[in-house]
Amino acid sequence: MEARKQPKQARSRATVEAILEATARVLVEDGYDALSTNRVAKVAGVSIGSLYQYFPNKESLVLAIVEQHTEEMMDMLRNAVTDLAHAPLDVAVRTYVRAIIEAHTVDPELHRALMMQVMHIGVELIGGINSTARQIVEGYLTLHLDELAITDVKTAAYVLVHAVEAVNHAHILEPDPPETEPLIEEVSQLVLRYLKG
Repeated sequence: MEARKQPKQARSRATVEAILEATARVLVEDGYDALSTNRVAKVAGVSIGSLYQYFPNKESLVLAIVEQHTEEMMDMLRNAVTDLAHAPLDVAVRTYVRAIIEAHTVDPELHRALMMQVMHIGVELIGGINSTARQIVEGYLTLHLDELAITDVKTAAYVLVHAVEAVNHAHILEPDPPETEPLIEEVSQLVLRYLKG
């Protein structure tokens, strides 16, 4: 499923970008089953041979989209929590929850389409994203353990990351979700009550 080669020149980078944009478009508009290398090449305006230089099959195309999308989300999360190490608990929790929810609003249609394809793209990749989020949460909890009711930082980080992630995914998938600001407040209260006991 790995890409065959990485583009080095500006023209080849533009070709790969066009292919990835076309992949995302087809995936969002028509779903995984309608996605094919021929269809993507046509939408991207490139030859099938050019596509195959970089991507051996449709799974590698989807994997590249997932990696690109999740890296963008993780960058947002990392930037948001960079200065939180010594922030008070309520500030840190609200900032983190807001960052997670806002990261999920980066191209929500694409995120929704990718969520539907989790079994096609590999659970390992999703596990890697959650692992990074758990490390961020664990680091903060460890620094503030004397203020918290929890004793098992590793398990608490696991519970928190997956609880917030589940709410986020419901927010993306449901046709009539709550407004973002009240959602941030309620999820923050959930996390704070859990941590303070």
